[in-house]
Amino acid sequence: MLSGIQHYTYCKRQWALIHIEQQWEENYLTIDGNFMHKKVHDSSDFEKRKNILISRGLAIHSYELGVSGICDVVEFHECQDGILLKNRDGSYKIVPIEYKRGKPKKDLSDKLQLVAQAMCLEEMFCCEIQEGYLFYGETKRREAVAISDELRIQVRKIFQEMHDLYDKGYTPIVKRSKTCNSCSLKEKCLPKLMKNKPVKEYISDFLQGE
Repeated sequence: MLSGIQHYTYCKRQWALIHIEQQWEENYLTIDGNFMHKKVHDSSDFEKRKNILISRGLAIHSYELGVSGICDVVEFHECQDGILLKNRDGSYKIVPIEYKRGKPKKDLSDKLQLVAQAMCLEEMFCCEIQEGYLFYGETKRREAVAISDELRIQVRKIFQEMHDLYDKGYTPIVKRSKTCNSCSLKEKCLPKLMKNKPVKEYISDFLQGE
C-alpha cells in the first residue's frame, strides 16, 4: 500500500506490524484521522469549481514502484499546456492534495507520501507534476510541497527497502522514542520489552512491579 511509506518513515516497526503482520489497533488519533478521510472521500465523481475539476478518493497505482493507493483529492487545473481528459474540453495540470488530521510534521513522512502519489499520477497520466499540497486539520491550511528530484529519489529508495522487508517477512526491532506513547500499536509492539538490558535489571524491575 502506498500509504505505508508514511508509516515506514514514522517507524519501520509500526509499518511492519501493520503491513506484514496485519496487526492494527485504533486510538483517538487514528479514529479522528479516519473520520476526516471519510468526509474527504465522500464523493468519487468530479466536482467543477470555475476552471478546476476536483476528484475525491481517486484510486492510483505505479507499476514501476510496485504500489497502489487512494488519493484524498486530485485537482485538475485548466491550463494551456496540460494533459487531455476523456469527455472534457481543454487541457489540465494535475495537483494532488493529501489531508492530515494534525499539524505539519518535522520529518518528511507526509511529504514523501504526497510525492509518491504524484509519481503514481505521473505514470498513469503520462505527465509531470511539479507541486502538490498537504492540508492539515489543526491549521486548516494547505502547505505547498515541491515534487523535487531529491524527494523522488528518497521515495524510490524507501519503497525498495519496504519491498525487501516485505519479501523477507521481517519485522524490525523497536527503536524507542517519544512517538511510541502516541502510537496506536503500543500495546502490540511492547517497546519496553523490546529494549535490550541486563537480566539483573529485568529481575529488579519485576520485583519492583514495573
